[in-house]
Amino acid sequence: MSRWRELPASLDQRAAQLVVHMRRLKDHSGLSLAALAAKTAYSKSSWERYLNGKKLPPTGAVEALAHACGTDPTRLLALREVAAEASAAVGGEEAGGEGVRAEDAGPEDVRQGRASRTPRPRTVVLATATLIAALAAGLPIARPWQDDAPAARPSASPGAFVHEPGTVFDCRVHRAHGVLTADRSDTTQAILSNGTAGWGVVEAQCLLRHRGFDPGAVDGIVGENTIRAVKRFQTKSGLPADGIVGPDTWEALRR
Repeated sequence: MSRWRELPASLDQRAAQLVVHMRRLKDHSGLSLAALAAKTAYSKSSWERYLNGKKLPPTGAVEALAHACGTDPTRLLALREVAAEASAAVGGEEAGGEGVRAEDAGPEDVRQGRASRTPRPRTVVLATATLIAALAAGLPIARPWQDDAPAARPSASPGAFVHEPGTVFDCRVHRAHGVLTADRSDTTQAILSNGTAGWGVVEAQCLLRHRGFDPGAVDGIVGENTIRAVKRFQTKSGLPADGIVGPDTWEALRR
């Protein structure tokens, strides 16, 4: 099991989502960074930068990782587009197109001209905007590499999340449609990291408490107590203990 470094606090959450998914895919494959470099056109140092949130990976690297791990790249490519748009919005190195540094460019990047700055098609921008909205809302998104993810269930629709200091929420966990739920959110895809707030966090905190991993106050905000509970649960479930709730942790929580 890999021991990953904590992602930089300055890393945009959309970029963090991409990194978390790439890390999990690599961990499931059992490939080391050296083995990954041997299977792709990208160096070990490049993979170290990509998987520790130091640099947004080029499209070719995302595709290469998926193929090296034996999975469809569609989901990762969509997340990469979201991360690139976020970087462009704040004037990052990806602004205006998919610029790739020469040292990080693989053969596919050169063939398709990704090593130069090229505008994105409008259809890609629209698709990216749709995915951003879905991620922000914590809606379920298809996972091409896993066909048996829990089916989406009708939600209790608790309305917009509003947090006030001292507010805690009750937990009424039960099983519906074959999965556990507290009826606060039906997400199986939302990424919950330090500082995240919302109904998805309330749902995760309730499920953690139900399974015997105390997250502290069920307040809808990921803090140190929740992170520690998530790490304990992940270790117990045989998952990478990074303290971040992602698709694999959601699946384990809802079993």
